[in-house]
Amino acid sequence: MSKEQLIEAVEKMSVLELSELVKALEEKFGVSAAAPMMMGAMPSGGGEEVEKKEEKTSFGVELTSAGSQKIQVIKALREITSLGLKEAKDLADAAPKMVKEGISKEEAEEMKKKLEEAGGTVTIK
Repeated sequence: MSKEQLIEAVEKMSVLELSELVKALEEKFGVSAAAPMMMGAMPSGGGEEVEKKEEKTSFGVELTSAGSQKIQVIKALREITSLGLKEAKDLADAAPKMVKEGISKEEAEEMKKKLEEAGGTVTIK
């Protein structure tokens, strides 16, 4: 596997899968990925400590139902995700479905507000 293929594989992973990968690498090589591997400047410590902080700062927005005003929800989805019309409609039709993952709490709250104003039902995870 080339370096580029490895990077592509990591880019496609969810936050949970990345966390499991980091744990496995830490165990395999007997190292800690505290500050260098995680986003931002976090204090050094064990892998568990860093992982707990990661979970608190990374949220996902799930559309649980498009509701009766599906067209308005599709418009809101297009606005907040930059999806095309077909992709936004497919996402609304497939509810419950994750809209976006790995975002800040503020961004998740803003997305939830816009989707609920449009008539959708949203859960922040």
